Amino acid sequence: MKKINTLLGTGLIALSMTVMAAEMGTPDEAKAMSESAAVLVNTTGEAAFTEFSKEGGDFLAKDLYVFCMDMEGKMLSHAAKPQLVGQNLIDYDKYGEKLFVNMIEVAKGGSGWVDYNWPKPGSEEITQKTSYVIQNDKGFFCGVGAYKS
Repeated sequence: MKKINTLLGTGLIALSMTVMAAEMGTPDEAKAMSESAAVLVNTTGEAAFTEFSKEGGDFLAKDLYVFCMDMEGKMLSHAAKPQLVGQNLIDYDKYGEKLFVNMIEVAKGGSGWVDYNWPKPGSEEITQKTSYVIQNDKGFFCGVGAYKS
């Protein structure tokens, strides 16, 4: 019986890890979502923020979500952590780098990738993450991040 419980437990752990891995977005998916977000912001402005946080919508998939920030570091929209909206995060460097400064610099050039360290969802494990950021016609930028495998 103990052997069956051990095997069952091991199997459930392996299954849950597979499900968790399957629910992680890829950098390609993050880039596509970020590009779609830029199009929506360009056509609807800040009204897009509502769409970004809509459960079952096109902007919340797997572990992917849209965040938007102005060029001074103020968070304008964050689908996963709405409590960040309104905060200036320009000096944030909890994981060893000022990732939002880097995002602003890339966004000033139009669009591109920013690599940084960030904890995986539901964990304290620090992992490499990359976000694709795009400056929109409204003067701020939005991005979507994915964990690197």
